[in-house]
Amino acid sequence: MSEYPPIEAHGLIGDLQTCALVSREGTVDWCPFPGVESPSVFASILDAERGGHFTVAPEAEFDAEQSYIDRTNILQTVFTTPSGEVQLTDFMVPTKGDVGADGERAIYRKVEGRKGTVPIEVAFQPRFDYGRAKPTITVRDGDIVATSEKTGDRLVVSTSLDFHVADAEARVTTTLTPADAHWLVARFNPDTDGNYAPSEQVLENTVAFWHDWVHTCDITECIFEGAWHDLAVRSGLTLKLLTHDGTGGICAAPTTSLPEDIGGVRNWDYRYNWIRDAAFTVQALVNLGHTYEAMRYINWFLERCHANEPAEMQPLYGLHGETELPEEELDHLDGYRGSKPVRIGNGAVEQRQLDTYGELLLAISETARFADIFSEDDWEALRGIVDYVCDVWEEKDAGIWEVRDGPKHFVFSKVMCWVALDRGIAMTAENGFDAPTDRWRDVRHRIKSTVLEEGYDEEAGYFLQAFEDEDTIDATGLLIPIVGFLPVDDDRVQNTIDAIQARLTSDDGLVRRYDGEDGLPGEEGAFLWCSFWLVDALALSGRVEKAEDVFTTLTGAVNHVGLLAEEIDSETGAHLGNFPQGFSHIGLINSALYLAHAKDSGESATEPMGIRLGDGHSLGGSG
Repeated sequence: MSEYPPIEAHGLIGDLQTCALVSREGTVDWCPFPGVESPSVFASILDAERGGHFTVAPEAEFDAEQSYIDRTNILQTVFTTPSGEVQLTDFMVPTKGDVGADGERAIYRKVEGRKGTVPIEVAFQPRFDYGRAKPTITVRDGDIVATSEKTGDRLVVSTSLDFHVADAEARVTTTLTPADAHWLVARFNPDTDGNYAPSEQVLENTVAFWHDWVHTCDITECIFEGAWHDLAVRSGLTLKLLTHDGTGGICAAPTTSLPEDIGGVRNWDYRYNWIRDAAFTVQALVNLGHTYEAMRYINWFLERCHANEPAEMQPLYGLHGETELPEEELDHLDGYRGSKPVRIGNGAVEQRQLDTYGELLLAISETARFADIFSEDDWEALRGIVDYVCDVWEEKDAGIWEVRDGPKHFVFSKVMCWVALDRGIAMTAENGFDAPTDRWRDVRHRIKSTVLEEGYDEEAGYFLQAFEDEDTIDATGLLIPIVGFLPVDDDRVQNTIDAIQARLTSDDGLVRRYDGEDGLPGEEGAFLWCSFWLVDALALSGRVEKAEDVFTTLTGAVNHVGLLAEEIDSETGAHLGNFPQGFSHIGLINSALYLAHAKDSGESATEPMGIRLGDGHSLGGSG
């Protein structure tokens, strides 16, 4: 096992409550239990010595190929050595449906010989609570039992292999031929009765579960027809793994503190649900046919509207709606390749981000286009939000990028305040609800006038990042036509697209979030979500060939199993940041929609099929 494999050298498995990373070297090097936001049991990706891991691999040097069983989240790694070949199958049991035992929380691993004779080694080294204490490991009735002395949690491996235990680690070596196959099932806090289905049956059931859920279509009629179809489907499967089956919330990523800058401090915990992702997530899920997940996701946000006064709304929440997510630095962990600090929790929960109100109203209004999703009681909560936006839109905030160098008058935050009013006005008219629409229209007009006067630099020819920053540009300017603030053929929109390409974009189309200072040392890579926004803006503009060129570059960045991190090093192609990143996959799906529609219609992608993106200009707008 190498100390720190590349971030992109992993596949993802999960059970709809938590996830695990599995490297191409056969190592589970990240897995929290019982939930994705829980403390880790394996975290060697954040500290090779202290984090803990579960490795199954040949003893000799090997080449490895990793892939998913088609249209599933079941991972297979094939190891080839000079003496033969073995296959490792990894998956978790979905907590929804009749797949495994009721409530079973487990990692299933099957290692089997395929060719020749291959000696392998298995190392089981769990470290509960982010590696803060070594467990007690014993062998009991053939099972390997790891117990946390701190919490009493147990991780129990059921297997036919005869392990040796020493120094809080269990190891075994054995030789595999094509006649040999062994299961290793690591269950978290298993039932004492041990009444579990045969592992082969659980595997068959899990395959059937994913085949029943995954996007299906007549490929000749599917909106995702073409070279990007399978990548869009894989992105949908990835989003499902990030979805908490119990609540419907979707985490931004299943990991914490994978660095945006190797060796630097830009390391954050993304295992929470951000409001900012809502509208684009709904768009992606619905167009893949996953309306149930989209509806549950929106209902999750409606619950937050009822639970909190508008002034108390947070930019992010725990997947169960938790409001307290204190940020803590784990000084005992070295971090991925020395990237410290390792953080858990997220201090952005305490920030004021005015853009979130627009993103929330946008998501709900778009969902309402295809489903009856909210009641009059819900409307009262939404009306309160729009009224609140009228009161606070002129104030400073931390912005969508959660900068830590003080609040500013961010242009995108003002634009999204406009969106909140615009969609509130539209929903009032569409549903016959009572609302002070005269006031809302007046404020909407004032916001637009202010943004156009103070947020657009006539001399430079682009929208600024913030009113007070004369020479900074931000990739969120690409969203101005997408949310309907201005039509895509407006000169200011086209100038901003050109400026972003000139100042923030590499030669092959990878886009950085912004230029200028953000209060943190170090550099970051190109931001994949922003790069997909460029595809969307170009497609909307009718620049389809350029949009397709950029999209081809981005799809070429997916790893060996179709996954994307948050960022890409534009020089090396290495993935950076938490992995896999939900909004990178959302961007891929939605950009495929824009391009497919633009190519099909032969003109700008003003209204992709499926869930409408708006009245004439993508996600819409009316004034």
